[in-house]
Amino acid sequence: MSETPIDEVDQAILHALQADARNLSSADIAERTDTADSTVRKRIQRLEADGVIKGYSADVDYEQSGYPLRMLLYCTASIADRGDLIPDILAIDGVISVQELVTGEKNLLVTAVGESDGDITPVAQELLDMGLTVADEVLVRSHTTTPFSEFDSK
Repeated sequence: MSETPIDEVDQAILHALQADARNLSSADIAERTDTADSTVRKRIQRLEADGVIKGYSADVDYEQSGYPLRMLLYCTASIADRGDLIPDILAIDGVISVQELVTGEKNLLVTAVGESDGDITPVAQELLDMGLTVADEVLVRSHTTTPFSEFDSK
C-alpha cells in the first residue's frame, strides 16, 4: 500500500494514465484534474516511487502481430511453492502472464499465446515438467481491458 493515501486527484491521474499513458501529457492530465502541471508531474513521480504505478507497457494485439491463439491454463501447484514458481513460468516461451489465485484447487492462471496448437502444447508440457497439474485449458476468443472506473472522478 502507498505511503501516502490515494486521493481523488491521484485516482484521476491513474484513470487518465490507464486510458492513454502514451498520448496524454501532464498538462492534459492537469487540465482534467483542475490542478497544476507541476502537481501532476510530482504526483506521478510519487505514485511511481510508492509502487502504485509499476510501469508502462504497450497493449499488444497478439492476433494482429501473428499470434492468434491465446490460451488460459489453469494449474494447480503446492501452496508453499506457487509464488516461487512464477518467475520460472514467466520464462517459458509463449507465456505472457501468470496470476496467483488464492481460492480453489486451481491456484495459478497462466496465459500463453502462439501461432498454432504446436506453440501452446510445449507450454503445457513445461508446466507439467515443473510439477504443476494443468487442470483446465481455455481458448480465448478476445481480451479487452478498460481503466478502473473507481479512479474516474466524473
